Formats: sequence, structure tokens, C-alpha cells
Amino acid sequence: MCAGDPIEAGQSAASNTHIHHSGVAPGEEYCVDCGLLCKALCGPVGYGRPHTMSEPEFPTPDADVASMEPETLKAKIDAGEPVTILDTRVASEHEEWAIDGESVETLNVPYFEFLDDPDEELLDRIPEGDPTVVVCAKGGSSEYVAGVLKEERDMDAVNLAEGMNGWAEIYERVAVEGYDGPGDLYQYQRPSSGCLGYLLVSDGEAAVIDPLRNFTERYLADVEELDATLRFALDTHIHADHISGVRALDDEGVEGVIPEAAVPRGVTYDDVLATADDGDTFTVGEATIEAIHTPGHTTGMTSYLVGDSLLATGDGLFVESVARPDLEEGDDGAPDAARMLYETLQERVLTLPDDTLIGGAHFSDAAEPAADGTYTAPLGDLVADMDALTMDEADFVDLILSDMPPRPANYEDIIATNLGQQTIDDAEAFELELGPNNCAASQDALTGD
Repeated sequence: MCAGDPIEAGQSAASNTHIHHSGVAPGEEYCVDCGLLCKALCGPVGYGRPHTMSEPEFPTPDADVASMEPETLKAKIDAGEPVTILDTRVASEHEEWAIDGESVETLNVPYFEFLDDPDEELLDRIPEGDPTVVVCAKGGSSEYVAGVLKEERDMDAVNLAEGMNGWAEIYERVAVEGYDGPGDLYQYQRPSSGCLGYLLVSDGEAAVIDPLRNFTERYLADVEELDATLRFALDTHIHADHISGVRALDDEGVEGVIPEAAVPRGVTYDDVLATADDGDTFTVGEATIEAIHTPGHTTGMTSYLVGDSLLATGDGLFVESVARPDLEEGDDGAPDAARMLYETLQERVLTLPDDTLIGGAHFSDAAEPAADGTYTAPLGDLVADMDALTMDEADFVDLILSDMPPRPANYEDIIATNLGQQTIDDAEAFELELGPNNCAASQDALTGD
């Protein structure tokens, strides 16, 4: 996180007061929880006491610092251009969530190392890019560091506009060229978290699957651009990594739909939204969306067969892996959920035609996009490439329980919000879901074993 940005963890919006977290021992120079250099910024403070941050937190650099828009950076990475990034967040945040790619060189040096006069050894460590893109959480400390690099080394350094928050605002709509059902199908991609959604447009009507609350206005604008009316917003399950947009779209006059099988988890708004039971269908222009109950990742997981061509699997099956089974019932319930997932895949998914496209609700760094740029793949190709889909039950369960990644950040609060058991505003929702999704059973691809 960046000191110098308007509000950070441990700060009060009303007082701009930073709380000296319990993670720092008396006498330490900076808080190990948030990275703020308490001694340098605020002077000596007592353990556990609040202290007011200096204004401004960072000197204004003499050098003019240019900004790079997140979309420009994304385009460079997509094009395979060499990209050099200096990430000035604290190490724990960089390790959890960072911008990467095959052509990306990244160095993590926390901003507080630049607050005093940086020595030559530090400056010698900073790679020179064309330009070097300096990144923090919200664009505050990274602008300061970019200015230091320009002043001290005349380095071509630019600040990533809005930092990682700006990166999280990127949301791209890509046509699914392999879709051969009625109408047109698009895949939404959020590279910062790996979240995927789907937009079906047919004969002036539309439906969105797994929408994100942060992009409510985007869906409405896209559908208007495509000369259609958004009829349905459907969720595949109670998500654990992002705040669902189904209720927000329902408030805008779109019919929100959640799986009937998810209601027993404690959904508080099932009397307001429509529910989808196994076998239910939704008509969108000339296309049909069929609900197929596919439990495993969660008991309520429901996939949607779009135009008899693409199965939107939620978090049941991805193009590079299968679902993790522990987010609903925890470690104790994971073996039973894994066996349920095995049965679902064998009896409800793998029985579909081989040319059925599979499109999950997420992709990981290990996923390879198709030729059209979407994270979709024919079911037959996945069966050929992913040994997990042809294992017996015992081996399958052992495999997916053996190497699960860390659970998504803030997943308990996200689930509670998506169940309607707690209420948060849009800004809190955006902050809550920042970071990777971690919904697959493995951090590595299970394809090509």
C-alpha cells in the first residue's frame, strides 16, 4: 500500500490518522503490517498509539513525472514488448499480487527505502526500462519514487496511473469466436484478478453470467452499444473472490438470478431475486441458457449451457485446472466435496459433446488463451490434455487435495457479502476483492501432465 494516498489500511478517513499496528514492536522503525516508516514520517511514537501522518507525506519531486495509463501497460504486455516494473509496495503485498507476464521484468523495492537520500547501491539496483514503470497501490508513493529516479539518475521513469487500483479497473470484452450458437457471445476478462464473465447477445436481448458489482454500469453501457436490452444477470455460485453484481443489476431493472441450490447456504435475498434450478432455461432472443447443477466447488454451483455451444462452468472446471473443494466446508469437508466434484465432472460435464466450449469464471497465470484471446477450450481438448479428467476417483481426490493454493484474500467477508449477510459500500467492495482469485485446485496448470 502507498503512504501518501488518500486512505490506507490503518488510517481513519475522518482524521487521516495512522494507527501503529500491533505487528510492530517498540523501537522498530516501520510497521511490519502496513509498511509505513513511522519513525521517519511521524517521529517516535509509543507502541500501539495512533499518530498523525505528516502533510504531505512525500516531498513533491522537482522533476516532472509522466503517467502511463493501465490500459497502455496492458497493451504492451499483450504485445510481448519488454516491460520493466519497479513495484514500491511492501514485499508481502507484492508477493501476493503483482503485474506479470512473459515479457515483464519486475523488481520490488518498498517506497520507504527512497524516503531519505537514496544511496548509490540502492539506485544501482533499479533496472532501466524504456521506460521503467513505477507501481504502488494507488499512485502516490510510486509518483514520488519515479521523481527520485528522474532527479538522481535522469532515468526514464513513469508512474502507473492510479497504481494497482487502476490496474484492477481494466475489464476487457473479447468475442468468443468458437461459439456457434444463436447470437454473439463475449467473454469479460479482468486481468488483475483473473475473473471472467460472459455476455450473450441475441436478437436485441442480452444476458450476463457472473457479473462483477464494480462494473455494473459497464454491462449496461455495453449492451446499449450492442443495441440490446439486458434481460438476465446470472450467478453460477456464491463467489469467494469478488463481489457479485447480480443484485446491483437487479436494482437497475435486470432480472437477477442465483442458483436455487445456493440458497441453503444462508442467502438472505432469495425472495427478491429469481432462482435457477437444475434444468431451468432462460430465453435470450433466439438463444437458450440452460442451468445445470454442477456441485463440487460449492454445493450450489450451477453451470449454464449457452446456446448448446459453451458451458459457463463457474469455478467447476477451468481451461487449465479443476476447482478447489475447500472454500465452503473448509479442510474437513474438502474430501467429500472433492468426491462430489469428481461425480459432477464425470456425469454432468464430460457427458457433453467434445466440441462443447468450456469457459470458467476465472483464469490463472498458468492458463493459455485460445487463438481468439479468450480463456475457452473445447471439452475434448481438455480431456486429452488434463489427466485429472480421466483419473479414477481416489487418484482425483488425492491430486486436488495435495497442492491447493492459499485461500482468496478476504474470502470470508466476500462470501458473507454475497450471501447478503453483511452490507458494504462500493468503495469497500472494490478494496475487498483486490488480489488474485485462487479458486483453482492448483497454482500450476493440470494440463499437459
